Amino acid sequence: MMETLTGVVERITYHNEETGYTVARVTPEGKDYLVTVVGPMMGVNVGETVRFRGLWTVHPQYGRQFKAEQVETIMPATLAGIEKYLGSGLIKGIGPVTAKRIVRKFGLDTLRVIDEEPDRLLEVLGVGPKRLALIKAAWEEQRHIKEVMVFLQGHGVSTGLAVKIFKQYGNEAIHVLQTDPYRLAREVRGIGFITADKIARNLGIPEDAPERIVAAIAYLLGEEADRAGHVYLPRDELIRRAKELLDVPEERILQALDTLVELGEIHIEPPGRPDAPGIAEEPAVYLTPFHRAELGVARRLVRLLTQERVSLLGSRLHVFREFEWESAFMAVQQETGVRLNADQRAAVRMALTSPVSVLTGGPGTGKTTTVQTIIRFLEAAGLRYLLASPTGRAAKRLSEATGRPAQTVHRLLEVTMAESLTFKRNESNPLDADMVIVDEASMLDVLLMNHLLKAIRPGTHLLLVGDADQLPSVGAGNVLRDLIRSQVIPVVHLKEIFRQPEGSYIIINAHRINRGQMPIIDNRNARDFFLFKVDDPEAAADLIVDIVRRRIPQKFGLKPEEIQVLSPMHRGPVGVGNLNLRLQEALNPGRPGGPERRVGGRVFRPGDRVMQIRNNYDKEVYNGDLGHIVRINTELQEILVDFDGRLVPYDFLELDELVHAYAISVHKSQGSEYPAVVIPVMTTHYIMLHRNLLYTAVTRAKQLVVLVGEPRAIAIAVRNDKPLNRHSGLAERLRQLLEETGVQ
Repeated sequence: MMETLTGVVERITYHNEETGYTVARVTPEGKDYLVTVVGPMMGVNVGETVRFRGLWTVHPQYGRQFKAEQVETIMPATLAGIEKYLGSGLIKGIGPVTAKRIVRKFGLDTLRVIDEEPDRLLEVLGVGPKRLALIKAAWEEQRHIKEVMVFLQGHGVSTGLAVKIFKQYGNEAIHVLQTDPYRLAREVRGIGFITADKIARNLGIPEDAPERIVAAIAYLLGEEADRAGHVYLPRDELIRRAKELLDVPEERILQALDTLVELGEIHIEPPGRPDAPGIAEEPAVYLTPFHRAELGVARRLVRLLTQERVSLLGSRLHVFREFEWESAFMAVQQETGVRLNADQRAAVRMALTSPVSVLTGGPGTGKTTTVQTIIRFLEAAGLRYLLASPTGRAAKRLSEATGRPAQTVHRLLEVTMAESLTFKRNESNPLDADMVIVDEASMLDVLLMNHLLKAIRPGTHLLLVGDADQLPSVGAGNVLRDLIRSQVIPVVHLKEIFRQPEGSYIIINAHRINRGQMPIIDNRNARDFFLFKVDDPEAAADLIVDIVRRRIPQKFGLKPEEIQVLSPMHRGPVGVGNLNLRLQEALNPGRPGGPERRVGGRVFRPGDRVMQIRNNYDKEVYNGDLGHIVRINTELQEILVDFDGRLVPYDFLELDELVHAYAISVHKSQGSEYPAVVIPVMTTHYIMLHRNLLYTAVTRAKQLVVLVGEPRAIAIAVRNDKPLNRHSGLAERLRQLLEETGVQ
């Protein structure tokens, strides 16, 4: 027989955002002790009174607990319960102090007053018109969120996703869900086709409904762009994946493809033929924005190249056509004491005489010195240049290395977000520069590259600087590698490694890894490259926490916040998720009464290291930016985050944009450098053990690399040079378009 337990949720010790499974500590009604309640709890918050239906059980490790099968949130009926509920941070404008005053004033009638006569709150000390407006808006918002929660509970949707749905649609959320649930997959980040389809099927939409198949195809194309960086999918592969996902006949999928083409949502590129080579051997299916971007990048690059070849005077740097290079290089050497090698000199000449060019090379090969020389020549000629990089961290490094202002590509292009994403710098309003230099160009995806090229006026030179052997961009495409592979764009590859201090192995080992050789491991004599051998993932996690908290600070004098853990994967004992939980508990544990905010399975506290996981153009904070939490204001429902000295506020409903960053993925570390990096390398990460991933991780370190794991796993990564191929047609398009111009 099921029993009923009613009580106030005092704290949530665990919550899984995917399944909704929660472990909560609850004070039973009329009691003065805590009990543990476990089970799926959608939409339950600390401070709420909840009626649970289930059974008492005894867990072999955790003891007696109530296993809930049904959960119903009810309004608290006691003064203490009402005060706890209001003071929990659930209602913007009401914190613990204000909650106590409101309950003291209105007693058991408090919730009715807020609901029916909210203006009476002005009778409470500390509540003025501004705060009243906040409270009224928040109370109404909570009411609608609860309606969405109740609607979604039957469909297994987590609390976090329900809040996202409400943020997207507001009071129209339930109407959208009932009329076109597949809009969720298209419009709400974090909700894919699987979740939207589950809701749709429960609402009675049939398996072979055209809107279901159309939504699935769009989802697959978008998912592959986000997950694997593919700009397109081969048609046969797309059809096979759609059949597996939908379990419908192929003819229905072909009909859906035709529908999407008619709607302009996808473009299907025909296969190549012997007389007219295409981008692929079979039809390629693009989401329309990616097709436009890829075609736009190719056309704009060819336009820059061919204009220069047709008219030498088209270049804004024509002064370098007739230039005393040797005497100029000699002058730089006399002034700086730096002598450029032959490849560096060739790169300088290339950048200043070719309208578009690529400078690539590994760490320590002199890319920065080369760029500094280019800048010297531009300044000596009185020419205007702009420096940019895809991320804020990389732009800051570029500025420090050159001693000149640098900015993100987004800021360079003056991106704004009003009703839609807008780049103020474009064909109609190009960048005012004679040359644009973009560092860390391996991070440029095809969409951003297209917008950048739109803003490059004819005659302006573009130099892309980056390491083509690093991981490709987080976004779709493989722009830097495609440009090099096309053999259309002039490229200089720097290979000479400049002298390293004795006992320093970071750069040496990075190049060894890149050449397919095992890194030199010499824990006894090395100064900056170490391996701790451990083959058990749980033991590795324990060791990583100890290395960050105690060993590195004691031996090298670095603070824990100067140490970045980089993991190849998100799941598992040494994955990003678990390591963040372990490191937060070790470095920034909770304290009784301390401010914190739980979002799903994560708890944010002041002092936490956090990372932005998507571009927020209103806040000017971008995917991969790192910061730390300065303050949590439960009354205003706001968290303040410091991003390199700039304080950015986040509403509690915006916290799905932040994750903890004590540990981050190697992909998310691109463009950044840290004094020390700690890298788990385990055979349990087998699927992610690639040479360019380990190479990228090692090259993030300035002073210290610590590998934790198995030599066998390192060997697997070093040997595995099979590139993570991305479906992209940029290189082929460049060759085709240049051939069509007839300009050689």
